[in-house]
Order: sequence, then C-alpha cells, then structure tokens
Amino acid sequence: MIKIFWVEDQSHWIDKFRPLLERTDFAPGADGDLPKGEHNRLEVFKFSEPAINRIHQTEDSDAPHIAILDANLNGNDDGGFTVSKALLKKWPALPIVFLSEHSGTGIEQKAFEEGVTQDFIAKHQRNIDGVLLWRMKALLRQSLQPAANKKAQLVSGDLRIDLVSWEVWWKGNKLMNPANAARPLAPTPRKILRFLVEASPRPVTTMQMAEWLEADLEKFSYANYRQHIKTLRKSLAQAHGDEEAFMTLCKNGEGVVTFGAEGAYLWKTPKIG
Repeated sequence: MIKIFWVEDQSHWIDKFRPLLERTDFAPGADGDLPKGEHNRLEVFKFSEPAINRIHQTEDSDAPHIAILDANLNGNDDGGFTVSKALLKKWPALPIVFLSEHSGTGIEQKAFEEGVTQDFIAKHQRNIDGVLLWRMKALLRQSLQPAANKKAQLVSGDLRIDLVSWEVWWKGNKLMNPANAARPLAPTPRKILRFLVEASPRPVTTMQMAEWLEADLEKFSYANYRQHIKTLRKSLAQAHGDEEAFMTLCKNGEGVVTFGAEGAYLWKTPKIG
C-alpha cells in the first residue's frame, strides 16, 4: 500500500479516479489490485492553500510516496506549480505527476522547464485510466526499489541523509531532537546539514544559507544560524554515543566546523567515524 497526495479541483475527476487509485497495487512487480480489505491512502484536496498547509504539517515519517497534481487549480494556472514547489521543498525526491487538461500548452512547457514534475498526462485521451497507472508505476518503480532509494541518499562517511523522507542518520543512529528524544530533529537543522554536506569543503555563510533555505534575509541572522548549528551538533553528538568526543571533533576541524569570523560553517567528514 502507498500514500498518494492528490490535488484536483473538479469533483467528477476525483470520482472517476479515486476507486482506481485506492485499489491498485503499485508495489514493484505487482500486476493487479490490492487484496480485499486493503487500499492505498489518498489525501485529496480541491484547493492549493489547504494542500500546502497539509504539506507543512505532515511529519517526514508520513510523507507521501507520490503526488498527482492538476496544473490549473480554480482558474489559477500556477496553482499546481505552487503545490509542487512546496512538496519538492520538503521532499526533494518525491515523484510528481501532473494530470491536466492543458497538455501540449505553455503550461506543460513551463512545468518541465521549471522542473516541478516528472510527467505530464492529458486527462482527455484514450484509455486514460491505464495511462495514469502505467506512468505512476514507472515513477514508483524507481523510488520504491532499494537500488533507487540509494540514489536518493546523500552520504558522507558515517552520515546518511535520506532525500525523500529527510531523515538523517549518524553512525547508524537516527538524529533526534536534543530536547525531546522521542521526536526527530527539526526540519531546519536537517536542511542546513544537507546544504553543508553538498557545499563541502566550501564554507556556507549566513546569507548563503538564508538564500538556500528561502528564509527572510532580514530575519535569518547569524544568531539564528548559530542556534540551528548548536542544535545540530548536539543531535549529532547524542547519536555519536559520546557527546564530548563529537564536540572535540568539531573543535578540531571535523564534522560541523566553525569557519572564520564571517558567520560561516562547513561540513568536513571525520576521518574516524
């Protein structure tokens, strides 16, 4: 069973596709429906605003496996684009399909040029039910198979970041909230860590990080950056199993390292995990 995030503003399309999406077995190699009594989870929205609010509220552990978006939502040609960008900001490797009446138009061209979808399917075509399922299965085959999941990970020594769920592991231990061990590390420190790893060995300044986080440049100060780094180091240190040892690594120029006096930090993979 999978979870599908679906935004469609016309009820007759929802009525048409809902039974199909709920009962189809999308597991790699499957050919048919789910066993009786089982069904896929659908979250369906008719407006972009509640869809985006739901994205922000959803824990990474409950992330969708795939999203289906209408391009034009309630007369807004950018409605689907806005939802897609919010999805990809939180789950960068999430497969997204646009299911639209605007195939072959400038809307489709823009969707591919801006990289907000992996596929664009015309609603009004022969055997649309089959076409939708074939395309979804092709995208899910890549994201659900173990080999494909490895490609959706960022690895640096003993550090592993899942780019689908945004979960982070250090030495095989999941990074948790230092103030509450029952909750995962908050999204912003995890995103900061990803950007530091991707930029390594170059340091990332406060202004650069604010831009990458799409934060308000007037509100994201060095003090904000430093506090997130402090939380991140504490979480890594707890996962390390020896907080003092990990903090010593950072002071000695490995792990999450303070760089110069410009309010910058960098990630340097520790030589010894």
